[in-house]
Parts: sequence; C-alpha cells; structure tokens
Amino acid sequence: MIRSSRFLPHPLLSLTLFIVWLLLVNSLSAGSMLLALVLAVLVPMFSHRFWPDHPRIHRPLQLMAYGLRLLRDIGIANLHVARLILRSPARLRPAFIHMSLDLRDDTAITLLASTVSLTPGTVSADISLDRRTLLIHVLDVDDPDALIADIKQRYEAPLKEIFE
Repeated sequence: MIRSSRFLPHPLLSLTLFIVWLLLVNSLSAGSMLLALVLAVLVPMFSHRFWPDHPRIHRPLQLMAYGLRLLRDIGIANLHVARLILRSPARLRPAFIHMSLDLRDDTAITLLASTVSLTPGTVSADISLDRRTLLIHVLDVDDPDALIADIKQRYEAPLKEIFE
C-alpha cells in the first residue's frame, strides 16, 4: 500500500497529477516536468484539509488496471453510441434504472458513479441518502438486469477489491 506523509499527503493523487499534467502539455521538457512536480506536490498539500478522510487503496496496481479498462470501455461505448444515434435515434429505449450497491466506501461509490457517467450512454443521476442505491439513466437498454450485472461485474467488483 502507498503510504502518505506530510510532504505527500495523497501520493496516488500526486502521481496522477504529475502524469496528467505531462499528458496535457504533451512535453517532457525540464520545465514541464518541474511544473508537473510542483503541481503534484502543492495541490494535494494545500487541498489535504478539505478531504474528509483518506481513501485506503489496498491494491494500487489493480486501480491502474481499472483505469485502463475504463479507457477502453469509454472508447468502445463512444463507437456504440455513435452507431445508435446515426442509425435510428427514434428507436432508442432510454430508461432510468436503480442499481443496489454493494460498495460502502465513499471513495469507491464516487468512482463508480463517475465511471458510469464517463461511459457514453449512461449517466449517474442520483444516489440514495443511505448510499445503497444508484440511479442511472441509460440511453438505450433492452435488459436492465443484464446492464446492472455488467456494471457490477466490470466496475463495482474491482472497486470493492481496491478500496474495501
């Protein structure tokens, strides 16, 4: 497990900020890397007191694999939604579905809701006050139970292993 310190209160966030900055500027120059390092240290340091609690990541490598899976799924979903819209938008079957959550960790629930919203064709619309049900709007669904099973298997189960 990655340990936090006073200098790096959220090391995984620092690493993510460093990498994302370099990807955004599309440069590995000394100046870009120095600015990425400064951001990676200062943003978590100054925002640390606003975090309600520290997320416990039990499997950081699995979190990276989750991120790669999500990127792949976003690409595939983009193509699927484009095909749906270009073929026959009048035949879409939109729906709101309620998905019961097995997750209890707030960070994991937030990541699951964000994952659903990032994947084209689905949006997290609401979460119940007891954090046990996620309301999802789906652009086109023929079998809501199959969609829920897919989200649970592809996203919720790995997040449960990573955070709980």
